[in-house]
Amino acid sequence: MDLQERIENYWSQSAENFSEGIRKELQGSAKNAWLELIQSNAALGVSLKVLDIGTGPGFFAILLSLLGHRVTAIDCTESMLEEARNNAEKAGFQAEFARMDCHRLAYADKSFDLIICRNLVWTLRDPEEAYREWYRVLKSFGKLLIFDANWYLRLFDAEIRREYEEDRKRARDMGIEDPHDKADLDESDPIARQLFLSDKRRSQWDVPALINCGFKKIFVDVDISDQVWTPEKKILYRSTPMFMVGAEKA
Repeated sequence: MDLQERIENYWSQSAENFSEGIRKELQGSAKNAWLELIQSNAALGVSLKVLDIGTGPGFFAILLSLLGHRVTAIDCTESMLEEARNNAEKAGFQAEFARMDCHRLAYADKSFDLIICRNLVWTLRDPEEAYREWYRVLKSFGKLLIFDANWYLRLFDAEIRREYEEDRKRARDMGIEDPHDKADLDESDPIARQLFLSDKRRSQWDVPALINCGFKKIFVDVDISDQVWTPEKKILYRSTPMFMVGAEKA
């Protein structure tokens, strides 16, 4: 089994747990926090064409539909898409869902006004190839918003590993549920060790990569955790803050 097959199998098996997590987000304060963050950084107009890449259980697809946009959402696993369709239907929204490799999009040049993704880029086998493809399908002056974290840098950095273990212990002592307790660490960690970005420091890596792909206007917020995470997540993920990278196509 090659790396891409292992990645897809892992996420397929994780779909139900991730879906439970996004349903909690949609019912809590995270929903409005994300809506505000997206709107303030994407300069969204009326009824834009949006591509949600790596939609997972459909969190961004639902949020962007709530804002009145025409959303296409893709993922590499059918089980995630099934959860996304169900979650969107329960929320009362419609989006176009498709299984697709985000390195090779089945869309024409300049198809979308906005591309958005969360916790996806770190999983990609060739993120710069993906960025080139995303640039291709963006309209002129279209925007790309990337939300991610250095999720597995702990495997390559002893200090971050120490902080990660401290975070987990503190969370356990406070009775905070850790989603990693449900993860198959015997599979996820070996996969992560093989991924291109796991040992890179981001968002430092992303900026020159996006420039190489043709993006001209790039903006970065190195820590958006206070804006979008619950108090529990801030404790659990203190050593891996979430960042935002935005880019505009000239």
